[in-house]
Amino acid sequence: MKIISFNANGIRSAARKGFFEWLERQNADVVCVQETKAQEHQLGAAHRPAGFHCYCHDAHKKGYSGVALYCRREPDAVQMGWGWPEVDAEGRYLEARFGRLSVCSLYLPSGSSGPERQGVKFALMNRLLSRFQALRAENRDYILCGDWNIAHKAVDLKNWRGNQKNSGFLPEERAWMDELLGPVGLVDAFRRVNQEPDQYTWWSNRGQAWAKNVGWRIDYQIVTPGLADKVLTAAIYKTERFSDHAPLTLEYDYPL
Repeated sequence: MKIISFNANGIRSAARKGFFEWLERQNADVVCVQETKAQEHQLGAAHRPAGFHCYCHDAHKKGYSGVALYCRREPDAVQMGWGWPEVDAEGRYLEARFGRLSVCSLYLPSGSSGPERQGVKFALMNRLLSRFQALRAENRDYILCGDWNIAHKAVDLKNWRGNQKNSGFLPEERAWMDELLGPVGLVDAFRRVNQEPDQYTWWSNRGQAWAKNVGWRIDYQIVTPGLADKVLTAAIYKTERFSDHAPLTLEYDYPL
């Protein structure tokens, strides 16, 4: 099973840069997209890859946030949002269910615009901690794909010393990831097979960040423990640039 996660920073923009032509060659089973920045009625056939069942959860605000799922097999069920109206209005969660497996496209807020949005981010993180703890009690496997807007450890961003007071690498954010990937028992699937440094999925558009690989690893596939030993390969695609993020592809020894 091949799962791709990608923050498009505008699905129409990514399409113009060749994302869907690349996707045709990937033979993916499920594609999780974040930050579509579009309403579903604005998307045409060019944004709905052939051979996939396509689902969108849009933000109410036009040109903002939004997540999508492209599924080769039709899901048994699709869940849009967490049931929290003020959060769901931003289009941040979409879940496809296949038997006992759930594949989810998740887009956590950024707090980089100021204290108010950082407060929104912290509030959602607190609510999600309980939600993710509850996942462990379900008889299901979960793959939580997306832009988490947090670099977990120093190895996950180039300039970690200078970013310890910045959103995305705050002590509280890293402690939250420690909790998820520790006591809660979820697993960073990428790090199951790749422990190397300089493995980034996002680069600032300022300066020469992309060219110099001065990036952050903030896009993840977080899985429940039953999938931890099923991870076969993990790859970050950087040959072409479709967005300020790179597609993250993992393969699992797991039938879909």
